Amino acid sequence: MAGLELLSDQGYRVDGRRAGELRKIQARMGVFSQADGSAYIEQGNTKALAVVYGPHEIRGSRSRALPDRALVNCQYSSATFSTGEHKRRPHGDRKSCEMGLQLRQTFEAAILTQLHPRSQIDIYVQVLQADGGTYAACVNAATLAVLDAGIPMRDFVCACSAGFVDGTALADLSHVEEAAGGPQLALALLPASGQIALLEMDARLHEDHLERVLEAAARAARDVHTLLDRVVRQHVREASVLLGD
Repeated sequence: MAGLELLSDQGYRVDGRRAGELRKIQARMGVFSQADGSAYIEQGNTKALAVVYGPHEIRGSRSRALPDRALVNCQYSSATFSTGEHKRRPHGDRKSCEMGLQLRQTFEAAILTQLHPRSQIDIYVQVLQADGGTYAACVNAATLAVLDAGIPMRDFVCACSAGFVDGTALADLSHVEEAAGGPQLALALLPASGQIALLEMDARLHEDHLERVLEAAARAARDVHTLLDRVVRQHVREASVLLGD
């Protein structure tokens, strides 16, 4: 990464944030009444929508049913207008399939699938606007949607990206910071236990720096948890008022 362009001598990033500072996060739960669970999130200018159906009977061949746990099905897509690039295949291309697999691995580690054997849980995530941290926004939106659906989880699963610029670990990368290249990672964390649900790196990073970047991502993921917990509590309060409790 071009450190001088992305990090000032005073320690400020292009968008004015400090190294470990998150972009502004706004989120809502229960945005679709037709789904069992749904949520919308904005992390900076990245916007994602998640809907959840299930647990329900296996669709298609029953041979896919797992006798001891639920099958988690995750599908990812991005709106054709989500980036400045014209995309002809917003769903089903290689990137979408890889993202769907990452989301499935993440939520298999978080959902208590053993409570619903021989059933299926569907998680659909769509990115409406991409400006860095796409995987993290998808995970955080899907976490809220799964909770909205009332599906038991071991813990929240909260995600954030991190990178390394000019000797400094940066959390929650924007598109400008991602596009500059260099070592970056995405982390999905179960904050209560510290268990890592998924960790992915897309460039080599010296082991001397890895711990610092990983800690920056973990600290940011815990900050995300604080914000998501606030959203859930607010949603529960609003639902209680509607029900007259």
